[in-house]
Amino acid sequence: MISSIIEKINSFVWGIYMQAFLVGTGIFLMVRLKFIPLRKLGFGIKQAFSRHKFIKEKGAISPFQALMTSLAGTIGTANIAGVATAIALGGPGAIFWMWITAVFGMATKYSESVLAIKYRIKDERGEFCGGPMYTLSRGFKKKSLGRFFAVLFSLFAVTASFGIGNMTQANSVAAAINTSFGIDNLITGIVLSLLSAMVILGGIKTIAKVTSKIVPLMGSLYILGGLAVVFLNIEKVLPGLLEIVRSAFSGRAVIGGFGGAATAQAIRYGISRGVFSNEAGLGSAPIAAAAAKTDYPARQGFVSMTGTFFDTLVICTITALVISVTGVWYQIGETGVVPGGASLTIAGFSSELGDFGEYIVTLGLALFAFSSILAWSYYGEKCLQYLTKRTTSLYIYRIVFCTVIILGAATPLKTVWNLSDIANGLMAIPNLVSVLILRKVIVDETESFIRHIKKEKKKSRPY
Repeated sequence: MISSIIEKINSFVWGIYMQAFLVGTGIFLMVRLKFIPLRKLGFGIKQAFSRHKFIKEKGAISPFQALMTSLAGTIGTANIAGVATAIALGGPGAIFWMWITAVFGMATKYSESVLAIKYRIKDERGEFCGGPMYTLSRGFKKKSLGRFFAVLFSLFAVTASFGIGNMTQANSVAAAINTSFGIDNLITGIVLSLLSAMVILGGIKTIAKVTSKIVPLMGSLYILGGLAVVFLNIEKVLPGLLEIVRSAFSGRAVIGGFGGAATAQAIRYGISRGVFSNEAGLGSAPIAAAAAKTDYPARQGFVSMTGTFFDTLVICTITALVISVTGVWYQIGETGVVPGGASLTIAGFSSELGDFGEYIVTLGLALFAFSSILAWSYYGEKCLQYLTKRTTSLYIYRIVFCTVIILGAATPLKTVWNLSDIANGLMAIPNLVSVLILRKVIVDETESFIRHIKKEKKKSRPY
């Protein structure tokens, strides 16, 4: 009874109103910023991978490490299993709506990261703390309202960190390893807990060092494996892309087995899986961005927004193309069964790469989920720090967090997952309120930085 009620609440929280709020905010911000996030995408990518002369500026980690930490929190099961599920339930057209969500999501990710740097503070240990909770409490003119929303966001984030950022990830790792290698879930949970503790107890600098190694390595392996499958079926790429676009508007399925997925279904699952994948608007990534060394809030904003590009427009697209060109999405029509988890993606990789393809997906799930655990531990502890105002509570949190990993790996707690999923969705409300209320601050910071880089270009020109 309680479980079914929670499921209904979860469906409502992540329903059409939340999706419209998330995507609508992205569209509004993109227009308000005169499409600068889209026009400056190349600049953002260059900034993310450049060695900056201001690296000694205030902050704990480099812009690249901040980006990798936020990507660690987003790249995971949604990029592998989520894409497959979106196609299964909404037809191939769902991928088109994932792309739309990502394009406008870049404006949201940019904006929330600019505010995170703008309103961050230094704690008693000399570390920078920022994110929606500080943006709300410090940026709002009406301080009582700002603090109210900040507390709500922090409570939702701490709750989500134990579910979406911990138990669900641990269970995904354990299930994938058990399926491929036959290792017991409890053993996986214990090992994962110990590995996580070794990193998490070191704080953000250690987390950033590990995620900046894992994410590029595993991301590159997954992309290369996916591209290998795509190139082996290169003649099917264009028809696959055309089918994605046609299905996005016609609601026409590849074959009848999709149950004639309507356009509404394609939009629904494309947007929901897209948001779940890149987390633009949820307010998690700005917490990592706030720790970055940077000279202008907008500079880190451009770096942070590339996370949405890499997460959805690159990795999710690779997954979709693999499923498309290998023809495994036709299996849904033939059997009438929607595959669970990442089985559709595994089938696509394995069809061309054999066991190696399965191992790429399994290893990808395991390492992406592990990096998500590390990132979310930081998000949760920073929100707890805001609530308690004490750094001593962080050590207790870290120990409890690592212990809960074992429980998540060994026990599929559906009700707990749904509760944390609700909390994850509710994080978006105070965060989106902050970017909408403080939109002028975002625009002013952007224009100031644009003037700065124009002056830099003039100085660097030879005469």
